Amino acid sequence: MPFTVVRFNLVDPDATPESLSERYRAAVRMAAHADRHGVDTVQTEEHHGVENNWLPSPFAFAGAVFGATERIAVTVSAIIGPLHDPLRLAEDIAVLDLLSGGRLVTVAGIGYRPEEYEERGVDWGRRGKLQDLLLETLLTAWTGEPFSYQGRTVRVTPRPFTQPHPMLLVGGSSRAAARRAARLGLPFFPSAHLPELEAYYRERCAEYGTEGWTMMPAEVTPLLHLSEDPDRTWAEYGEHFLHEARTYASWQSKDIRSAVRSAATTVAELRAEGVYRVVTPEECLTLGPESLVLHPLCGGMPVEEGWRSLRLFCEDVLPRLTA
Repeated sequence: MPFTVVRFNLVDPDATPESLSERYRAAVRMAAHADRHGVDTVQTEEHHGVENNWLPSPFAFAGAVFGATERIAVTVSAIIGPLHDPLRLAEDIAVLDLLSGGRLVTVAGIGYRPEEYEERGVDWGRRGKLQDLLLETLLTAWTGEPFSYQGRTVRVTPRPFTQPHPMLLVGGSSRAAARRAARLGLPFFPSAHLPELEAYYRERCAEYGTEGWTMMPAEVTPLLHLSEDPDRTWAEYGEHFLHEARTYASWQSKDIRSAVRSAATTVAELRAEGVYRVVTPEECLTLGPESLVLHPLCGGMPVEEGWRSLRLFCEDVLPRLTA
């Protein structure tokens, strides 16, 4: 059976505080529905200062999801590691790991938007060193023992639920990211289907004497929306998919490798491209076999349309996949 994901980034370019509040609360209810129907993970992410209200605080959202669910994981993919205070992040993840009974998965990347660093007064040129500091500090802090941090002795408590530490992966599409993961003995999460980078990571693990594994996106991993009438859905809601695709495209230079990469400038081009797909339940059953990623509230999608997509996925597709 494919690994199943429901993704939320809570984008809403036309939001008011009232409508955005409803979108956030609807996403938590959707996560609970997905939990009851056997979806494997909720996926969320982090971006700052985006005009369309992209979620900036994935761990706060994860906490709300954990409070409403029993078994589903939350994958934060990815945090922008150098923007976080290492000690505070160690505490936040430990608390979420305890609250959820070990259901939090954190992917730590370094991001690709210099303006996010500038807004927070973090030196873009030091992002690699700051990422090293973050990851090393997290792993040490989660032992619960006192340790030296920037010239002073500190201690992070409580210890997390998951031992030896909460699930932590290093994300990225560069050799530097792969080396960092191998050196620390952490799993590697490439941002796209990059077999050559996976091989490089394994070579570095052997060099460092560490063990690890790779969670790599499939060669084709479309973002899905379910509909009994895809033509109608593209006609009525295609601009929502295009809005997110164009937002991503505006951030990605030619050097960035991403599983979500679109060159479309119109809804028709986006539909033909296949990065975002609207499929019927029957068509969804033919996809996979590795993973299915549902994106019910893509690009400010109306909440009621998001619910239609999710219910088709949970109540029509998943029972047949399980069977």
